[in-house]
Amino acid sequence: MRLTHKRNVRSLSALVALSMLVPLAAACSKEDPDDPNNRRTLRIGMLYGSKDNESWFRQQYTDMFELGHKNIDIELVYSIDYSDQMFESYEESKKREQPDPLAKMKELLTGQNPVDVVMLDNGMLGQLAQENLLQSLEPLIKEDKIDLEAYVPNLIESIREQGNGQLYALTPTFSSSALFYNKKLFQKAGVELPKDNMTWDDVYNLARRLKTGTGKDAVYGLSFTDWGGGLNFWNIASIATPLKLKMYDDKAEKMTVDTPQWEKVWKDPVQLYVDHVIPHPEDTQQEQPADGSYRYNPYQDRPFFSNKVAMVIGSYNLVNDLNTFNQNVDKMKGYEKIDWDVVTYPVLSEMPNVGSSMYLGQLTGINAKAQNPKDAWEFIKFMNSKDTAKFKARSNYELSALQEFIQPPGGASFNIQAFYALKPMPYEFNEADDKLNRERPNLSYVSQLADITFQKAIEGKLSVKEALQEWQTKGTDMLQKIKTNPKGEFDMSPYMDAGDMSPQKRALMRASGEIVG
Repeated sequence: MRLTHKRNVRSLSALVALSMLVPLAAACSKEDPDDPNNRRTLRIGMLYGSKDNESWFRQQYTDMFELGHKNIDIELVYSIDYSDQMFESYEESKKREQPDPLAKMKELLTGQNPVDVVMLDNGMLGQLAQENLLQSLEPLIKEDKIDLEAYVPNLIESIREQGNGQLYALTPTFSSSALFYNKKLFQKAGVELPKDNMTWDDVYNLARRLKTGTGKDAVYGLSFTDWGGGLNFWNIASIATPLKLKMYDDKAEKMTVDTPQWEKVWKDPVQLYVDHVIPHPEDTQQEQPADGSYRYNPYQDRPFFSNKVAMVIGSYNLVNDLNTFNQNVDKMKGYEKIDWDVVTYPVLSEMPNVGSSMYLGQLTGINAKAQNPKDAWEFIKFMNSKDTAKFKARSNYELSALQEFIQPPGGASFNIQAFYALKPMPYEFNEADDKLNRERPNLSYVSQLADITFQKAIEGKLSVKEALQEWQTKGTDMLQKIKTNPKGEFDMSPYMDAGDMSPQKRALMRASGEIVG
C-alpha cells in the first residue's frame, strides 16, 4: 500500500509539472512566427483577377505582410477569374454569358470555404454590409486604439455612409483629380486666380475671360485633357455622373436624354468649344521644322506645358509630370518654367461638396464568416499602417489615406489639399442596370451614338437641343433592335449620316495621332 501511494504521488507530481509545461509550450508556439505547428492560410477574396497575374498585388501588399508573419500563407481567390478571357475578341466576349459580379462576390463570402479578407468594389460595400455579410471594424478599431483622426476625414465619412454609419472597410490609398491652372496666364489676362469649391459655371466663366489672341498667339481657357485638344461625349459625361442622369429607361426600351438636365450638361462645353475657348485638335499641333529635322519632344502635344492653355483637368500624376518638366526645362528649346497650382475639381451647384473625380483604393473588409478573423484584422491593420503608408507615399498616381503622408513631392509647393477636400461621390451598385448590361452588351452602342451626335453639336451641324433629339430618336430605335439582338454583331451604319465618323474609325485615328479628343 505504501509503495502504491508513493507511485501515485510521483505520478501526480509529474502530471502537475507536465500541465505547467503545456501552456508554456503553447505560449512559445504562439509567439514563434516560424513554428510549423502554428501555420495558417489567410484567404483574400477579390472581384476580378487571374492566377496568372498576381505579382502586382503581392508585391504591393502581401509579400511585405508575409515577411513579417512567416507562419501565414496568403491565398488570393477571385470571384471572376479573367485568365480565360484575356485573348477573346470583343465580339466573342459579348456572346459569352457574363457572370453576375455581386452574386459571385457573395459566393466567396458564403461558400463552403469562405474567404477571410475581401477586397471590395466601391459600389458593393453598402450592399454587402446591409446583408450582414461583412464584419464591422468599429469594435476592432476601438480595441486597438486606431486613431481615425489621422486619416483623411472625407474618406472615413464616405466609407461610413456606405455602411449606414459603421465602418466595414478601410482603404490605404485613393486617387483624385483637380483643376490645374497657370498663374502667369491669369496674371497676364488680369483675371483673379481660381479658388477651391468652384462650380462648373464658375470655371466656364473664367475660361471665357482667359481666351485671348489668335493663331500662334492664341491662349485657350480650358481643356478637359492634358493631351492635345478636342472635346468628346465622355469628357462631359463625367460632369453629369453625380446627377445620375440616365440614357434610357429601366427596361432599356426608350431613351431619356431629350431633357433640360441633359441639355444643361451639354450646352456650355459645346459653346466653349465652338468659340475656341476649349482648343480644337488642330489648335494644339506644333509646326515641324522647315528643314525636315525632327527631335522627339514628350511635351509637344501637351498645350498646358507650352503656356497655351490656362486651366486643365488633370489627375494626381500630372503633378509629377510638371515637377519633372520644371526641373528639366532648361534642356528644351522654346519652353519656360510653369508657375502652376491646383484647386478642387469643379463641382455641381446641386452637390457642392462632392468631387466626382475621387476613387477609393483597395477597400478592404472582413468576411462575417471568416475562418481566420484575427489574421484578417492583422492584414487590414498592416495595409493601413504607417509603415505601409510610407511605402505607398512614393506613388505617382495615388495618395495615402493617412494625412501625414500626403506631402507635395519633389519639394514642390502647391495646394495639395485640393485633391482630398471634397467627398468621394457616393456610388451604389445597381443590380438591375448591371443585369441589363450583362444580358444586352450591345447597349454599349448607345454611348457610341451619343458621341456621334455630340460631335455634330460641337461641329455646329446641330444645336445642342437638336443633337439630343437625334440621340433620343435614333437611340430609341437602336434600343428596340438591341432588345432583339442583344449580343450579336451590330450594324451602326443606319444611325450615321454620310459625313459621320464611326467610333471605330475615330478610335483608330486617335491611336495613330491623326486626331486628339
